Amino acid sequence: MPAQISAPQAQAIEEELTLPSYEYVDATGTPFMHEWVVRSGDTLPAILANLGVQDPELSGFLATNAAARPVVQLLKTGNTVMASTTRQGKLYTLSIPKAGGETAMLVTREAGQLTVKEQPIIAEKRIHMASGTIRSSLFGATDEAGLPDSIATSLADIFGSEIDFHRDLRRGDRFSVVYETAYFNGAPVRTGRILAAEFVNAGQRHSAIWYGTLAGRGEYYTAEGRSLRQGFLRSPLEFSRVSSGFSMRFHPILKQWRKHSGTDFAAATGTKVRATADGVVDFSGWQNGYGNIIVLRHDRGYSTAYAHLSRFAPNMKKGSRIEQGETIGFVGSTGWATGPHLHYEVRVNGEPKDAMKIALPGAAPLSGQQLATFRTNTAGLLQRLAIADQANAVAQAN
Repeated sequence: MPAQISAPQAQAIEEELTLPSYEYVDATGTPFMHEWVVRSGDTLPAILANLGVQDPELSGFLATNAAARPVVQLLKTGNTVMASTTRQGKLYTLSIPKAGGETAMLVTREAGQLTVKEQPIIAEKRIHMASGTIRSSLFGATDEAGLPDSIATSLADIFGSEIDFHRDLRRGDRFSVVYETAYFNGAPVRTGRILAAEFVNAGQRHSAIWYGTLAGRGEYYTAEGRSLRQGFLRSPLEFSRVSSGFSMRFHPILKQWRKHSGTDFAAATGTKVRATADGVVDFSGWQNGYGNIIVLRHDRGYSTAYAHLSRFAPNMKKGSRIEQGETIGFVGSTGWATGPHLHYEVRVNGEPKDAMKIALPGAAPLSGQQLATFRTNTAGLLQRLAIADQANAVAQAN
């Protein structure tokens, strides 16, 4: 008969444990980063307002202090200004790179006093992640996510061969982005390259990952290794804050007039028109119902036409070489036009094609060892995108 095993005896042991100490970190001092590209007609108060700065001391300093004159002189159309502020809008730093980008004028507070310095930009690069959801416009979404305007325009450029940001945006579209920011002395001085991005448009997911060499050359690929460098952009209109919202959708009468020979884009007079592909000016001038028109000749029998322009960009002469994205003219209503719009045509061997549906020639995809190396080197960026997208989904659910 097997020996009986007695039940184990429970014994209570009391021991005093020392809990680890935690330090509370107050996040209210975390700087908010803002960026603004100065526009024609911008006043100093308007620039500061667009930078999220609410600091009367800074306003007075810039307006009256002689030391601030070099800073104010840089507030010219096209220059980029960056500011870091408290949540309430009080300034930490104001930075404006000088011509050439080697030095920057920096306004900071030292011992409670505003000071101005010119310092070389030996920047430290930091990687940031962000995400957003389209409610009214792309710029509205990037504003809400605390992103500078350059990120919005970069997204439109990166995905410009797949998404028409003037016409295809939908409320509820969302994006995630991983990007670089250059810091100098702990303060952000400029926004760098987007390293990876994802854009969900009308339920379709688009991805882009920068893949390049140490020399800085490279391009954007999808997660599968397909190049996003296309021969043609989808839209000939320059994307900007003004054109980023649903207001670009057309009046029911004018909405996307699809004539047999092209596509019409309703836009305000003076809106910049860009070349959708590299090419050569074949014609620039007046042509019957087209009014002011530019015709560009491209490789492989392709040509594009841009009609009803109010005026041409400088040097649009026959034979001039044009790069993709270059401004070639401005929207108008010349010729047979009842209102300002751009008539855009894509022709293949002289035959008009639907510019919104035609298959666009692109670069060869990665394959073999190149693709394997690409996947290995970009796995971390894809993980960051997934984290940003998940954070956005959680925020929207709450």
